[in-house]
Amino acid sequence: TNKTMRNIIGQSDSAFDFRKVMDEGKILLINLSKGKLGEENSSFLGLVLIPKILIAAMSRQEIPEDKRRDFFLYVDEFQNFATPDFATILSEARKYHLNLTVANQFIGQMDDEVKNAIFGNVGTLISFRVGVTDASYMQREYQPVFGETDLINIERFHAYMKTIVDNEPVPPFSVDMTKDIKIFKAGANEKIAQAIIQLSRLKYGRPRELVEAEINQRARL
Repeated sequence: TNKTMRNIIGQSDSAFDFRKVMDEGKILLINLSKGKLGEENSSFLGLVLIPKILIAAMSRQEIPEDKRRDFFLYVDEFQNFATPDFATILSEARKYHLNLTVANQFIGQMDDEVKNAIFGNVGTLISFRVGVTDASYMQREYQPVFGETDLINIERFHAYMKTIVDNEPVPPFSVDMTKDIKIFKAGANEKIAQAIIQLSRLKYGRPRELVEAEINQRARL
């Protein structure tokens, strides 16, 4: 048994509440790196967490819509967790103020249900350089401003964007992200980052030895 997974799913109580995270505007970072957890464990945890986030969002139905606090969910390499639940999030969770940003490498990683939900519901679409197959599909989203050749040959750290402003679509446009990258790197502070990590561990974490002892005790019952 993988000890890391055993310690994660073997605890009787969760250290955090998704609904509380949403309502109080907290930041929750979940590292599902395949290099640390393994591909199977990473996918399993993602498939467990996504429905929990969806349930937490929909549980806010007793709060008047104008009082629901926006919560932003960012999912990288989301094809690993692209289940029908994602389609539900895209089509229904907006009214619960759950805002979803997903990123992946190419369209073929998604099944048709998820793909249709994405292109049918997203308000903003950002495309970096893509391959020929994706460019052929994506060009319809950016026409008549950008075509297949543009999508294939866009420069590094540049992207094309299609979005909505004041509930009205605006013509697609290009974005230069080099300045943002420089600003981000200039503002990075490793000491502050480590201090935040340690504070989070003290507030929400538990000693591994204690967790393992509790699991072993329950196993003997």
